[in-house]
Amino acid sequence: MASVLTGICPDTSSSKNLAVSATANLRKGEGRILKAGGLWVYDNEIASVMGDFKDGDILSVRDFDGFFLGYGFINTRSKIRIRILSRKETEYVTPAFLKQRVRDAWDYRRHVIDTSSCRIIFGDADLLPGLTVDKYEDILVVESLALGTDLLKPVILQALTEVLEEDGIRISGIYERSDAKVREKEGMERKKGFLSAPFDTQVPIAENGIRYLVDVENGQKTGFFLDQKLNRLAIRPMCRNADVLDCFTHTGSFGLNAAAGGARHVLSVDASDTAIRQAKKNAQLNGYADTIDYLTADVFELLPRLEAEKKQFDVVILDPPAFTKSRSSIRAAARGYREINLRGMRLTRSGGFLATCSCSHFMDQDLFARTIAQAAHDAHVRLRQVEFRTQAPDHPIVWAADDSYYLKFYIFQVVRSF
Repeated sequence: MASVLTGICPDTSSSKNLAVSATANLRKGEGRILKAGGLWVYDNEIASVMGDFKDGDILSVRDFDGFFLGYGFINTRSKIRIRILSRKETEYVTPAFLKQRVRDAWDYRRHVIDTSSCRIIFGDADLLPGLTVDKYEDILVVESLALGTDLLKPVILQALTEVLEEDGIRISGIYERSDAKVREKEGMERKKGFLSAPFDTQVPIAENGIRYLVDVENGQKTGFFLDQKLNRLAIRPMCRNADVLDCFTHTGSFGLNAAAGGARHVLSVDASDTAIRQAKKNAQLNGYADTIDYLTADVFELLPRLEAEKKQFDVVILDPPAFTKSRSSIRAAARGYREINLRGMRLTRSGGFLATCSCSHFMDQDLFARTIAQAAHDAHVRLRQVEFRTQAPDHPIVWAADDSYYLKFYIFQVVRSF
C-alpha cells in the first residue's frame, strides 16, 4: 500500500516487538498514578534503571518487588520519565499492536460522533501518550509532544491511514503542528510542516451545517477547536431574534452558530487580527456577513467599555483560552474568570443568557462553579442553570487521567435580583 507520508511506508502488519533492553524499577510505595490507571511515571518514583537504553527507547517497568507494571518509553530529560504503552507482560509493543490501538480509537469515534471532522487520537485517553491527531475531512493534523511518540509517529500515522482506508476514507494530506512550547520540556525542538506532499492549508470542513476554512498551518493548536462541536450547537435555541456578544471568537464558530440559530445581530470579538480575518471569511462563506460584525479587541478592555456605554445583549458567550496551565497560577486564573463573568453578566439583559466556559483542567469544575457564583453575587444577579456540558466525546474523559477532563461549559439564564 502506498503511503501518504512522504518517503515512508513502514510495515504496520509486523508482529516483531520493538526492542526492550532495559528495566526501570520503582521505589517502594511509588507508582500511585500508574497503579490507579494512569500512564505516567515521574522521575522521583524510579529507584533504578537496569540495562542499556537511550532516550525514547521502550523499556519494562517493575515495582520494587519485581512485579511487572508495563512497557513504556523513557526520556531522562522529562519529569514525566516514563509513559506507558502496554500493561500486559505478554502484550509487546509492535507495529501490529500500535495499529490495533489506532483501530480502537477510530472505532470508538465511529460510535459516538460525526467523524467528518473529529479528533481521532487524544493522547493518554487513547493509550497513545503524547499524541494528538485531528481529522479535517481528508486531512490529518498531528501534534506530538513526547520523544517516544516522535519515534513511533511514522508507524502510528501509517497505521491510521490504513485503518481509515479500510473504512473507505482516503487521507490526502498530513500536516504536523508540533510547535507547542511544552516540547522543550521533553528536550525536543518545536516544529511544524508537511508530513505528506504539500496541499492547500486552508482546509474546508462542515460542522453542524456550517462551513469553515480551517487554517491548519497558522491557526491556534491544530487550527480549530473540535471539542466545542456540540456546545456550539447547544447555544442555538436561545439565539433566535437575539442580540449576541461573542467573546474570544477565534475563527468565529460560536458567532456563526448564533447566526444559524436566528440571531438578529452578532458582535464577535477576538484579540487576534489573524483570527478575525479567518472568522470574516467563514461568515462570508455561510452568508452571514451582514449579520455578524467583527472587532479586534482585548476582551478584558472591551467589556468594561461596553458596560460604561450601557450596552445590553440577549446572549453573551465567553469562550476564553486557558487562563492557567499550571497549579501555581490557579489563583490568578480564578480572578480572570471572575472578572469576565462579572462583566458578562452585567452586559446580559435580565432574562437573557450567558454561555461561559473554561478549558483548563487545573481550573476544576468545583472551583469554576464557585468563581461563577462569586461573580453572580458581585453582579447582583441570579443564575438559572440551563445546561452543564463538557468536551465533545471524541475528546473522551478518562477517570484515571485527570488532565483528560478540561472543558467545563455552562449555559445560564441571567435574572436581575436587585
